[in-house]
Amino acid sequence: MNPVEAFDLAQQALFEAVVQPLMFKLGLAGILEQGYRATGWLLVGLLQIGVMLTLFRALERWRPVEPVTDRAAVRVDIVYTLLHRLGLFRLALFFTLDPLWDSLVGTLRVAGLPTWSIDGLWPGVTDVALVSFFLYLLLFDFIDYGLHRAQHRFDWWWQLHAVHHSQRQMTMWSDNRNHLLDDVLRDSVFVLVALVVGIAPGQFIAVLAVTQLLESLSHANVRLSFGAFGERLIVSPRFHRVHHGIGVGHESAGPGSLGGHNFAVLFPLWDAIFRTARWHDAPGPTGIRDQLPEYGGRDYGRGFWAQQWRGLARLFGARGVVA
Repeated sequence: MNPVEAFDLAQQALFEAVVQPLMFKLGLAGILEQGYRATGWLLVGLLQIGVMLTLFRALERWRPVEPVTDRAAVRVDIVYTLLHRLGLFRLALFFTLDPLWDSLVGTLRVAGLPTWSIDGLWPGVTDVALVSFFLYLLLFDFIDYGLHRAQHRFDWWWQLHAVHHSQRQMTMWSDNRNHLLDDVLRDSVFVLVALVVGIAPGQFIAVLAVTQLLESLSHANVRLSFGAFGERLIVSPRFHRVHHGIGVGHESAGPGSLGGHNFAVLFPLWDAIFRTARWHDAPGPTGIRDQLPEYGGRDYGRGFWAQQWRGLARLFGARGVVA
């Protein structure tokens, strides 16, 4: 039995044993298809958290970059992780924006929008599924790189993305520490691209699952490099920590500037091509320059709701709010 078949069986078992009976009790029998898809995200999240608590946690204990002194900040990041990895955020999108995007793409299809099938780029390949998976991984990672550049390029978007960079105590839990509106924007682009290129739902889940798991590793509090060659292939914790470094990852041109380095999510190839890579920086303190006392000591919020509110306040310039 291959991993895909094993996952399908586990998803079916979890759905029939837990999710489906619960949906019947809640009167949600009319949306069982969405419930089955949500079960896939839930199962992926449980597997990811299992890997994080075993392998990634062991790495953080083995060779941490810095001691964890602000456990309250880490606990907030855990809340973000559970919200996303257990499918709660994805479930909300199922009932709100996803139907809108489905309708939009359906209308465009009727108007003549073609489907660009990546599978057709490699005719004659024996294991087409594996090749197409890697191609989709490259495609979505390139899009992710572009979105990440935009988050640091446009001031309004940075006001939301700053929630992610304001963590001074980076750990494996920090990947999902994002403003919810920021996540909505990014996920909407991904869903629209997925609909346009016609990626199968199961393959889409697999692409995002691999991406999310490696993102958790790249945020981990571990002094780990993949070597001179490996660093050019996959984003390592050392490479990505530079992106979060104060005055390097974002304000690379000076205080208050936009920009940065090491934007790649999975493949540093994009940073190399677009000349945004910094390969040799040593791990340093993370955060945003204006959090430092000498630059004003800006408060980005300690708790989940405070961080969300202050992000909106920065975005809309709410008067009377110190954001």
